[in-house]
Amino acid sequence: MAALPLVWTLLTVSLTSGWSQILQQETVKILYPKILSTEDIECDCVNKCDNVYWFRSIHNHEKLEFLGKCNNAGRGVHGTAVDKARFKLSRRSSASFVLSIVNVTEEDTGIYSCVLKERNNETWKSGILLRPGVTPPTSPPQTKSKPEPVCRCPAKDSSQDDCSSLVLWPLVGLVAALALALIGSLYYFSRLPKKCRHHFVK
Repeated sequence: MAALPLVWTLLTVSLTSGWSQILQQETVKILYPKILSTEDIECDCVNKCDNVYWFRSIHNHEKLEFLGKCNNAGRGVHGTAVDKARFKLSRRSSASFVLSIVNVTEEDTGIYSCVLKERNNETWKSGILLRPGVTPPTSPPQTKSKPEPVCRCPAKDSSQDDCSSLVLWPLVGLVAALALALIGSLYYFSRLPKKCRHHFVK
């Protein structure tokens, strides 16, 4: 039973060109680590996984390199010609494995991906493109749209409204008084005898 993972690994590594294209198509994240820094690449497992296999596709090259594997006990086995001091395999939790790259150089540029093995099932995780020493692109500044001009009506002065009401109502009262006086006078003259009217006319 112990030889099965090794046979599976050799079979997977032998299919270098096909899996390299898969890693490039599935890249969803880009990291820009500084030169000589340490970069951690995580591989999360939904359920309990037995082993995790780490691969690297050299950037702009059709070459897939097996970096190593790590079991659920945290024990790692490195691939051939892999620097064990720089590429460290570990298990962070029951559902997370980590590939740590120490003293990152420009030669570490590539697409890194992991394969989770759970019993008889293997799950390829999305690749991560590592670009050491490259300055991350900056997003263009957002242009602010000019606000549309808003027509604001002048606020009404409450003091003017009070003054206009004070002037308006007396005028209305005066006009009403004059109208009543005129009506009363007409009514008075209409009730007088004709002789009196003639006297007033002369």
